[in-house]
Amino acid sequence: MHGLDSDPRVEFRRDPPTDLARMLREGVLDAALLSSIEGYRHAGYRAAEELCIASRGPARSVRAFIRPGVIHTVGMDSGSATSVALLRILLHHGLIGECAEHIEYTAIQPTLLPDDLPQDVVMMIGDNGLNADPGPRRCADLGELWSELTGLPMVYALWLITAKADTDAIIPRLHESRRASVEANVSDGTDGAIYYSLGEAEHRGLRRFHEEAAALDLAETSIRPAFVGIHKQPREDA
Repeated sequence: MHGLDSDPRVEFRRDPPTDLARMLREGVLDAALLSSIEGYRHAGYRAAEELCIASRGPARSVRAFIRPGVIHTVGMDSGSATSVALLRILLHHGLIGECAEHIEYTAIQPTLLPDDLPQDVVMMIGDNGLNADPGPRRCADLGELWSELTGLPMVYALWLITAKADTDAIIPRLHESRRASVEANVSDGTDGAIYYSLGEAEHRGLRRFHEEAAALDLAETSIRPAFVGIHKQPREDA
């Protein structure tokens, strides 16, 4: 997003992801950097080709902190709907730990001290996920577990664009912003674990994620965004 907040061509908003998703659905925004799963829950979105937030293997900033024993309760930083869905997929596959027949899921406030919370599993993202002190808890990197499960990259976020917005104006500006970020050597704190390019491997990862999420009723089977490049016809991620 480097430079978008100072560009006179852009009305730039910084809001919680849940608010941005609502505003995009309502047409208040033309485009938003959102959890990738939003594109598989609400019909009609286009997504900027070649741009994403992803990891191959460990993400470092998307982690679960796990107490020993059977998992009955899970606390989730709800800032990323994709990470919430990813955690539930990994729990379903038994990759986080032994699960009770019924699990209680609770949204929690971000914290650097997950062991202070009562839940058996606490998921944190971003700076809190990166810097949290696990205490006596076991720490699991969700990007690493996804890679072990699928052998594919995990795509956490996409630039989603409304059906009525001018992609010929918007998408080149988003690419320009990414180039400026690289040139300015902007750091996200993950030492390269997180990256920002969407290619064929990432599309395969998105398709697998869509399948896994839809199987758990976390996404709609028939909904997917159309990916649009610079002055190119849209393609469906199918």
